[in-house]
Amino acid sequence: MASAVTTLRTGGVVAPAAEYRRLHRVEDAAVFLSIKRTKAYEEVRLGRLRTVRIGRRRLVPSEYIDDYIELLKREAEAA
Repeated sequence: MASAVTTLRTGGVVAPAAEYRRLHRVEDAAVFLSIKRTKAYEEVRLGRLRTVRIGRRRLVPSEYIDDYIELLKREAEAA
């Protein structure tokens, strides 16, 4: 199990259990979106990829990942 978490956080194959989580670290959301960690944090800073805070942690709900993908689709259609 530890190797699956390590793989997920380093951008490798997504662990099956991670696909069913509802809250994701920004780094893990970047893996799902096939973007770099820095780009994910930039999109958070710009307000394009929304997050929630739990204590000091910033997490991305699954539906916000879906919303971000829809935003990208709309931008691609408008271009």
